[in-house]
Amino acid sequence: MQTAPSFLPQPGAVMAADARSWDIFCQVIDNFGDIGVCWRLAADLAARGQQVRLWVDDASALRWMAPQGAAGVDVRPWTQSLALEGLTPGDVLVEAFGCEVAPEFIAMCAQKTGAEGQFSAQKPLWINLEYLSAEPYVERCHRMPSPVMAGPGAGATKWFFYPGFTPRTGGLLREADLPARLAAFDRASWLRAQGIDWRGEQVMSLFCYEPATLPALLRQLATADAPTRLLVTAGRASAAVQHTIAHEIGLQRLLHERQQLSISYLPHLPQTGYDELLWACDWNFVRGEDSLVRALWAGRPFVWQIYPQPEDDAHHAKLHAFLDWLQAPPSLRRFHDAWNDVHPAGQPAPPLLLPDAAEAAAWQAAVQAARARLLAQPSLAEQLIGFVQEKG
Repeated sequence: MQTAPSFLPQPGAVMAADARSWDIFCQVIDNFGDIGVCWRLAADLAARGQQVRLWVDDASALRWMAPQGAAGVDVRPWTQSLALEGLTPGDVLVEAFGCEVAPEFIAMCAQKTGAEGQFSAQKPLWINLEYLSAEPYVERCHRMPSPVMAGPGAGATKWFFYPGFTPRTGGLLREADLPARLAAFDRASWLRAQGIDWRGEQVMSLFCYEPATLPALLRQLATADAPTRLLVTAGRASAAVQHTIAHEIGLQRLLHERQQLSISYLPHLPQTGYDELLWACDWNFVRGEDSLVRALWAGRPFVWQIYPQPEDDAHHAKLHAFLDWLQAPPSLRRFHDAWNDVHPAGQPAPPLLLPDAAEAAAWQAAVQAARARLLAQPSLAEQLIGFVQEKG
């Protein structure tokens, strides 16, 4: 029986001379996106000499996301009643994605850093780390203060910190060694190590929810002139593909007769392995926030399935704001609308059409130009560290 990994700070963790201690709070809502982003942030901060406690209500996904842990990161259980005996609040308190930090932790901060039970305005520095978006409000709200008027945190100031794609936002997660790792990557060796019999065909990764146009994508790949190896991630993507094939008799016949589409179902990959999956592919289908950022760093053509918000379709504006920033070619915009089932009320969904060679080249050029713009900006971890230093 495999034992759970230890996430206590590993030997060799080195604190920078100007390092701070950080408490990051994360709640796992669904699909592991929140814990995925928070783990990457915690590990990146620690790699830059910071000391991090990551409080999470469900750390089970870290067994496959980060099986080795990370030096300088201590994962703590966010239980109904936190074990706070003997702890001192860190210099920085990060509330990830509006999760509302445990009130007993805030009360401890007030008791140990304030006067007569009042929360100190200086320590810890309280940051509300928001979701990623390319919408205009992000630049307006980034680094804005919000006074806390009631509860154990009364007297404190929360600072809103928005990740983003432009210089007037908080940037994106990007490890310092990422360019070197990407430059040294050997695609053929990686595919062999995964047990994939690659014979030079187009390679495509699929990380998705359950898009309505998935059957159309599989049919087009199965009838395309060039062969494709589809690498399907574990979880909902694998279940969606298997369900589609099982219930589409015509697709089963195409797969058998044409043999242009080979499908490989992958196990859960650690975060570094998922990065490498994207690097190994000619195309990537991604979903959510973390994989979108990793697809940008990969520099390959990609299609993003945004997390759906069917109650008000707010994800439509978020998707189009991102495509505007990306300067996406018209064919890539149409494909995104089809993949995300975005269309005016009362009108049919647009058809899903794979690009021709010229369109695919334009997709690639748009992604690589966007990556170049991002590489010229400081990363999210760098900006957070700088913000903390600025506030003293």
